[in-house]
Amino acid sequence: MENLSTASQLIPTAQTDGDALVLSICGEIDLHNSPELRVEIFGYLDRCRPRRLVLDLGQVPYIDSSTLAVFVEALKRVLKEGGKVSLVSLQPRVKGLVEIARLASIFGIFANSQEALGQ
Repeated sequence: MENLSTASQLIPTAQTDGDALVLSICGEIDLHNSPELRVEIFGYLDRCRPRRLVLDLGQVPYIDSSTLAVFVEALKRVLKEGGKVSLVSLQPRVKGLVEIARLASIFGIFANSQEALGQ
């Protein structure tokens, strides 16, 4: 894995692994900071052009619908390139929101990034 991190508060670590980009997201993400998260995710997508995007949410205790919108927008971008997006290490509250929004069927949901990268 190659480390691409820019020491952001929202994305403290970013790494590439072959055709995959793994972004570790940190903190509560809501309407106030989801636009910043969008800018950061799309910056990485522009630079790396991954076929697989893995969003590690292990350090994210809370998200809202604006965050889900950012994830769906990133998914659309990666799908255009024939790729896929995985969400990993979901905390119970976050996993519940993803399931309520019926997004578990369009994202790969995995226990950890190693499992997602093995797919």
